[in-house]
Amino acid sequence: MASPPSSARPARIVVLVSGSGTNLQALLDAIAADPDGFGARIVAVGADRDDITGLERATRAGLPTFVCKVTDYGSRAEWDAALAEAVSAYEPDLVVSAGFMKIVGQEFLARFGGRTVNTHPALLPSFPGAHGVRDALAYGAKVTGCTVHFVDDGVDTGPIIAQGVVEVRDEDDEAALHERIKEVERTLLVEVVGRLARDGYRIEGRKVHVGE
Repeated sequence: MASPPSSARPARIVVLVSGSGTNLQALLDAIAADPDGFGARIVAVGADRDDITGLERATRAGLPTFVCKVTDYGSRAEWDAALAEAVSAYEPDLVVSAGFMKIVGQEFLARFGGRTVNTHPALLPSFPGAHGVRDALAYGAKVTGCTVHFVDDGVDTGPIIAQGVVEVRDEDDEAALHERIKEVERTLLVEVVGRLARDGYRIEGRKVHVGE
């Protein structure tokens, strides 16, 4: 699977959020700092609920927003199809799951598989799932970190694009460790999205080749 960059225009990105939107803000700041050189622009922000700071950040940035709540649909499959349709309306080259706390399904992946980027607060394949930071601490890991990967039909099982390492300190609790991971995660996500947009990429099995 390959996705070459477009020399004619910046890559179009839809960002999905579920909470405070700090990863979204990092992307907004990076694009604003170098709008011509970054290689991408955010064209819309979507969410799975409407009472979150992430949507407020998008509105302040002048971006269109949309909300797809699971509870508004009769089944998870209907919600997934509605989310895919809402994202499709903005014709994105990439979709960035920036703290989006819902697992997408078959319809979404049929349209955006190999184009949806996610972050995870652990060094995959270790400690997947919702409690990666807590699980790393409980296991006694000496280093952990964050992973930027493409989304597939598993839980944190998609091809890995990049990883950042964070040391686990003796005095760490979950909150302190997670905060340090988030700092690395924001920087890594911005770097990865920019590189994917500017240089293109291809996915061969489990390996992601950027700009090759």
